[in-house]
Amino acid sequence: MTGSNVILKMRLWRLLAALATIAVGITLRLTGYEVGLPYGLVKYGGSMLWGAMVFLLVAAALPRRLRLATGLACAISLAVELLRLYHAPWLDAFRLTLAGALLLGRIFSLWNILAYLIGIALAGFLDHRLRHRHRH
Repeated sequence: MTGSNVILKMRLWRLLAALATIAVGITLRLTGYEVGLPYGLVKYGGSMLWGAMVFLLVAAALPRRLRLATGLACAISLAVELLRLYHAPWLDAFRLTLAGALLLGRIFSLWNILAYLIGIALAGFLDHRLRHRHRH
């Protein structure tokens, strides 16, 4: 397989993994409480999945620069969480929508930052393991 085919395959895998992560995260957030899952699992599991999704999307865009992708995923996650400290009527109105709640969240939390970082680390670890498994 040529180098460009490997890059294309890695990008495709990461985009599909990001879509699957989005589907699991939305399902968890929308149905987790109704099926009796614990608050912490729904709240912080969703945040971990959000961090993993950010990593996968950035890594798909930068398939050969995974350290940079990891750093950017951390920076994006931190920036989105810090954005919750800024309040403007239009932004608060967007946060009240389902899309706004899922994309930006509503309330600042240091625990969310930790959950994002754990999600990024786990996604990066799994990505690394899968790439090395296919090399051998």
